[in-house]
Amino acid sequence: MGMEQPADTTPREGEVTMDRANNKKTMRLLDRIVIGLLVLLAALLAGIQAARAAEIVPSVGLTMAPNGDGDVKTFAGLAVRGSVLPMVKSEIAVAYRNDPYFGGDLNVRMWPVSASLWVTPLPTFYVGGGVGFYHTTYDFRNTLPFQDQTSEQFGTHLGGGLTIPIVPMVASLDLNARYVHLNDKELPLSPAAIKQSFFSTALGVAIKF
Repeated sequence: MGMEQPADTTPREGEVTMDRANNKKTMRLLDRIVIGLLVLLAALLAGIQAARAAEIVPSVGLTMAPNGDGDVKTFAGLAVRGSVLPMVKSEIAVAYRNDPYFGGDLNVRMWPVSASLWVTPLPTFYVGGGVGFYHTTYDFRNTLPFQDQTSEQFGTHLGGGLTIPIVPMVASLDLNARYVHLNDKELPLSPAAIKQSFFSTALGVAIKF
């Protein structure tokens, strides 16, 4: 009478692939929940700003990740600004950026929500800085044996910009640039932590309301 062979408990390739797909769906659902909360927070803060005679600034910009694939990527943003003191403006902004790393093996998606104070020594010039909350997802290529990751962190930024009136007292072109400082991130694809700090520039239209 032969001995019974132990059952094979090694996960099959199909099961691993299905588990990773389910994990991706769960992370995407969590991303949407977090994004919804961030948008709600930004909307509430924007409502506070709007009560003070403000301007809304939709924009598109250019950014390049320091350790990315070297491509300049576009991103979209929306800001609300309001005067808090003579020659001082506050700003609440949300944005979305997407950067590939390691030849597309890693895709980094980031949703920043930032608060800034701008000093306006001239009507057409502002400079300042602020802080931001950065919700970030790290999506690895499906063929790699790594789980996707999500993180949240706070960062700081410095920058400035120019405003050029196009319709007096109604709308202006807004050109700005900023440097964002974030902590480096350790990932299994790289022996050293990747740099997440970045420069960006954006062009928008500031509409008074």
